[in-house]
Amino acid sequence: MAATVAVSAPPAESELDRSGAEEEPRGDGGDEDGAQNSSPTGPHSRLAKLPLSRIKALMKADPDVSLASQESVFIIAKATELFVEMIAKDALVYAQQGKRKTLQRKDLDNAIEAIDEFAFLEGTLD
Repeated sequence: MAATVAVSAPPAESELDRSGAEEEPRGDGGDEDGAQNSSPTGPHSRLAKLPLSRIKALMKADPDVSLASQESVFIIAKATELFVEMIAKDALVYAQQGKRKTLQRKDLDNAIEAIDEFAFLEGTLD
């Protein structure tokens, strides 16, 4: 997980820039620069890093879900990525306090206990 945190931080900034660049051509009627930024052959062609087919399968495993649109699958995948990044960064603080670079379960436990936003996760790692 520690490698994910270290690698995730720079692309997150470029994703913000890229998402802003993708929205501009829509408002301008689409110019050549926008077409180059949304090229599927670019190094950042995937907006979601998690496999969308697996996210969709997990969503459909819920008996209350019969259909899942591509947009909803993408939003769930993106929200999951942001959540994992957030909890990993918070847990990394505790790992660094222990002078370690690798996240351990106790780091996640400490982050869950210390941060109110993660209160719903208390007891889930037991």
